[in-house]
Amino acid sequence: MTAALKRRLYRGGRPGRLMRVWNRVDTVLYRLPLLRRSAAAVLTVRGRRSGRLVQVPVAVAEVDGVAHLVSMLGPGAGWVRNVEAAGGRARLHWRGRERDVLLAPVPVEDRPPVLRRYLAVAPGARPHVGLGPDASLARLRKVADRLPVYRVLDAASAPPMGEDA
Repeated sequence: MTAALKRRLYRGGRPGRLMRVWNRVDTVLYRLPLLRRSAAAVLTVRGRRSGRLVQVPVAVAEVDGVAHLVSMLGPGAGWVRNVEAAGGRARLHWRGRERDVLLAPVPVEDRPPVLRRYLAVAPGARPHVGLGPDASLARLRKVADRLPVYRVLDAASAPPMGEDA
């Protein structure tokens, strides 16, 4: 898929009809045991308006043994706004395990190494970011302020998200 086509499928920073269907397929595929060793994951978060649980396919970027999520579409992405409204509480299905997590924002100055790893494990994000995993830290610093990055923390002490309302 070309970079221009990929960007067109997410016109206005939101997935179009085709990508919404594709994302639903990915949420099913990303739960399969076949992908347990990959970066593919499913993030579940409560919708800020509907109150329903919303699932979105994501790529997990591990840096120094710590898992991170990055929004290739920036701060206006639905899942980012839902996470913010939920106080960072979400559920992550990754590597065959589902757990409640707390997503903590990473300061802009700490994002470049995470972005580099993210671009390595999420090639579909490259057209949106405009860089590849071989980009210099200086170039990554230039885009770091427009790409939300979250550290995935265990939320064992946080109340569970519960089921669909």
